[in-house]
Amino acid sequence: VVGGGYIAVEIAGMLQSLGTDTCLAVRKNFALRKFDEILRTTLDEEMQRHGIQIFRNTNGVSKITASDNNSTTKTVYFQNGDVIENVDTVLIATGRSPNIDGLNLSNVDVTLNKDGYIETDDYGRTTSSSENTIYALGDVCGKVELTPMAIAAGRRLADRLFGPNMSDVKVSYDFVPTVVFSHPPIGTIGLTEKEAISKYGKENVTIHKSKFANMYYGPWPVEAEDKPKTAMKLICAGRNELVVGLHVIGMGADEMLQGFGIAIKMGATKADFDATVAIHPTASEEFVTMFPWGLSPPVSGAKHSPLNGNTPPEPELG
Repeated sequence: VVGGGYIAVEIAGMLQSLGTDTCLAVRKNFALRKFDEILRTTLDEEMQRHGIQIFRNTNGVSKITASDNNSTTKTVYFQNGDVIENVDTVLIATGRSPNIDGLNLSNVDVTLNKDGYIETDDYGRTTSSSENTIYALGDVCGKVELTPMAIAAGRRLADRLFGPNMSDVKVSYDFVPTVVFSHPPIGTIGLTEKEAISKYGKENVTIHKSKFANMYYGPWPVEAEDKPKTAMKLICAGRNELVVGLHVIGMGADEMLQGFGIAIKMGATKADFDATVAIHPTASEEFVTMFPWGLSPPVSGAKHSPLNGNTPPEPELG
C-alpha cells in the first residue's frame, strides 16, 4: 500500500488483519504526519506489532515493473532507492486532486487556489461572474475533506437557499471531529499539540496524556507489552484550561469521539471534564479522570455551569 493518509492506513490494517503480508510505503517518516504526535507514533508502533512492514522516507514511487517475464508479481522501486520485490498487488492511496478539468470553470471566472481547489467564501459562493451564483462545497474546496463535512455544508446551503428565515446560516469548519478506521481506530478533534503551542504559546498550553492497555485485553494470556495500547491526549489552553484538542487511539475511539466532540464544540474546559462522573469500566473514563484531576481552575465553558455540584439546567417551557 503506497500512501500515508486515511485510506492507506485503513486498507493496510484491514489487509494485514485478513492474513495478507502487507507493506506500507510512506513518503516521509510516518503515516498521518499531520496528526498529533501521540496518534501517529502509537499507530506506527501498533501497525508494526501487527506485522505491517513500513518503508519510510521513500519520496514516492519511481516505477513498478513485472518481476520477470513469466511472473504475475511486481517489483516496486522508490525514489530513495528502496525496492520491494515479488509483490502481488500494488494499491496506490496517495490522495487525489479535484476532478474539475472538464468543467471549464475559467469561462465563468471561477478562481482556483494554488493547489487547484475552488475558492469559496464562508457561504460556499465562488468568484464566478455568472448572472446566477455558482456554489461549490465538499472536497473540491479543500477545506475539510470529509464526507460528513460535505453533507453538513450541503445541508446548510440548502437551508440558506430554500429554508424560511435562514438567509445567514453557514457551516462551521472549526472543531470538526474525525475518525480514522485504522487498526486500532483513531479519533481526533481540534488542534494538535504543535498547533496549539504555535497559536497560543507554549506557556499558555497544558498537556494531559495517558497510555495504557484497554481492560478488554486484561484476560489475554500475553505479556503486557504485547497487548494493544490505547493512547489519549487532552490539549488545554489559557488560564481557564479550555480544551482545544482531544486525541485518542485505541479500541472504541471511533464511538467515544462523537460525544466528546459535542462537549468541545460547546467550549468545555478541563474542569468540565473533571466534573463529569466516570463510566466504569470503559476506556473513555480516562478522559474525565486524567491526571491531575480536580486541580484545574473552577471555570466552566457551559452556559449553565455543572461545577461544584450545581443543579442541572432546566428546559425553557411555553
